[in-house]
Order: sequence, then structure tokens, then C-alpha cells
Amino acid sequence: MAVGLAGPRLGSLVAALCGMPAARRRERELAGAARALLAELDLASLIDTPADSPAAGLRRRVEIARAGHPPRLLLMDEPAAGLTPAEVAALDAQLTRLRDAGGPALVLVEHHMDFVMALADRITVLDGGRVIARGSPAAIQRDAAVIEAYLGAAPQAAS
Repeated sequence: MAVGLAGPRLGSLVAALCGMPAARRRERELAGAARALLAELDLASLIDTPADSPAAGLRRRVEIARAGHPPRLLLMDEPAAGLTPAEVAALDAQLTRLRDAGGPALVLVEHHMDFVMALADRITVLDGGRVIARGSPAAIQRDAAVIEAYLGAAPQAAS
């Protein structure tokens, strides 16, 4: 967590190895910031847990937090894959908080449509590597090409 928060300026390796006061102070600051971030993201129970130990849902949320705070861009490939409904809801809440706080641009490659529809402002739909639709979640849900490609049938006119 601290590495992500430090960003590109990790500090001097020599100063850290020698235990210089400035390096120790920076390490304490980063550790405090990491603890605060984990608490903010409802992950405080994981403070002393190795990053590879939690279940998949918590691990995904920790990975997002490890990107630094706030990251400028999060590119995620199937972040909801294999998660339980509760884990998807927690991931959605974390990403929504980031987005609503003016946080990073989020780019998702995702097939979990409830998750996408709740989180996305704009959606681009691909079929066979070709863009077939772009728009708001509401527009995508009504798009005939999307319905045909993913449901296999043209939309029926309302009676």
C-alpha cells in the first residue's frame, strides 16, 4: 500500500538502508496514510495481512487501493469475475466512491452487466472485436445491435 501512495518518489534506497531519520519519518508517514486509506475503504481489518491472503473479493479491492490514492486511471479486466454478489456490491461501492470523489477515470472490460450498468457513465460494446454501440447505460440497454448480439434476437415492439 505504501509503495502505491509514495508514487514515483519512493526516496533514497541508501537513506532507507542506513535508517536515516528522514527515511524513517517518510516510512511512518506512508504507513499512516496506508492505514487511513484502508480504513476509508472499509478494509482496516486487513492492515497486517499479506496482500495475497484475503479472499478474491477483498483482494480485488486491495489491488485497487494499492494503485495509490487517488490514481489517475484504473484499467480493470473483469474485476467482478468470480465474485459473490456481496463481493460485487462491495467492489461497486468502492469504485463508486472513487468516481464520485472526482477520482480516477475507470476503464472496465466486464461482462457482469448489472455491475457495469450501475457504475458506468458511458459504455462501448464490442462484438467480435468490432464496436457495435456506444452510449449511456440506458441507450445501450435499448440498442437493437446489442440486444441481437448478446441475446440473439431483435427487440420486440411494445404492444
